[in-house]
Formats: sequence, C-alpha cells, structure tokens
Amino acid sequence: MLTSIREQRSRQVGWREWLAQRLPEALLPHVTGVVERQGELVIFTTSASWGVRIRYAMAELEPPPAIDRIHVRVMPGRGPG
Repeated sequence: MLTSIREQRSRQVGWREWLAQRLPEALLPHVTGVVERQGELVIFTTSASWGVRIRYAMAELEPPPAIDRIHVRVMPGRGPG
C-alpha cells in the first residue's frame, strides 16, 4: 500500500510539472492538485473563477498522450501564497 501511495504521489508531481511547463505562471498558484484517472486528467483549482481561466488555458493546449479528457474541478485548499 505504501508503494502505491508513493507511485500516486510521484504521478501527481509529474503532472504538476507538466502543467508548470504549459500554463501561464499566474495560473499555477491556483492549482490545488492534479490527478490522473483512467485516461482522464483532473485539475483541481482554488475557486470556480480560477477554474474557468485554467479551463480556457487548457483548451489551447495539445492533450498529453494517453489522456482522453481533461476536467477542471474546484477544490479549495492551499491557495496562492
């Protein structure tokens, strides 16, 4: 179980790095998490308004291999700063 948690954490860090290379810098502090689930990438944001901005930015990007859909959801938590 500990190995699967480490693997999941590693994938989340990898996806966050992938986003950091593609999203405008001003949007990154508003990403609270990134999870891959069965061919879908779910990006969590601090609020609905930031989610809309991130959703528009993601629409302009080429989706990564093995990802069929990208969803943006709100999950407040650690905000900017």
